[in-house]
Amino acid sequence: MDVHLVDGTYELFRQYFGQPPRQSDTGEEIGAVRGVLLSLLSMISDGATHVGVATDHVVESFRNDLWPGYKTGEGIEPELRSQFELLEAAVAAMGLTVWPMVELEADDALASAAAVAAEDAAVGRVIICTPDKDLAQCVVGGRVVQLDRRKNVVTDEDGVWAKFGVAPGSIPDWLALVGDSADGFPGLAGWGRRSASVVLAHYGTLDAVPDRVSGWDPAVREGLRGAASLAARLAEQRDLALLFRDLATLRREPDLLDEVATLHWRGPAAGFEEVCRMLRDPRLAERAQAVAAR
Repeated sequence: MDVHLVDGTYELFRQYFGQPPRQSDTGEEIGAVRGVLLSLLSMISDGATHVGVATDHVVESFRNDLWPGYKTGEGIEPELRSQFELLEAAVAAMGLTVWPMVELEADDALASAAAVAAEDAAVGRVIICTPDKDLAQCVVGGRVVQLDRRKNVVTDEDGVWAKFGVAPGSIPDWLALVGDSADGFPGLAGWGRRSASVVLAHYGTLDAVPDRVSGWDPAVREGLRGAASLAARLAEQRDLALLFRDLATLRREPDLLDEVATLHWRGPAAGFEEVCRMLRDPRLAERAQAVAAR
């Protein structure tokens, strides 16, 4: 069996900006939630059997205490923000496992569940359904992979190397140097994708990179323009780089998932028909029942 781990927050945003508005009978915006449910049911109809969905119950997390510029919920459109909790309730009513995250983020939940699932010998592949580059650090060979559902692109370990120029384990270090505008930290000035890839492909981690360019491997020095200034910037701002790496490093919460069997979808739970009526799509409940009966 394969395990599918879905970034529910990403899916909600994707549906919100990709689908026309849709209001409930009482005037609340519901289109994105309905779109996510349709997407999840399509995944199950196509053969997914064990599915977990992680959400950001609130956008802020412990990382906001570490870096003042870290992403917040400021600027999220009210019609989108109002669907966060509705999504969690609707996905649970559909019969799927949901992890609403508060202190940690949805990405941390995905990393945690992926680690547990990968240890189960009965699992064939762990498929992390999100294009978020943070999750590339969780990829392991062809066993734990990322899936961009919008583009239908699967990224295994070779794919991480091809995309970032480093191993999955070096992704937090790579992001520390390059920055991550989506999460709100800038990286180090002067460092870019290529320079970070060249250095970390050789050294693996920031800790292993010498402070002085004279200590760098000759092949690394010669492969980069401005190697001396890059080394100097890293030496001057190593503490900042390590902070950014900490922000980019996903946390594992082992108690999040006890066993993979709990992710087995067996059909909608009680109340799903009512949810579908509120979403103005009663046929969705009928379709879910039909898929469960197959």
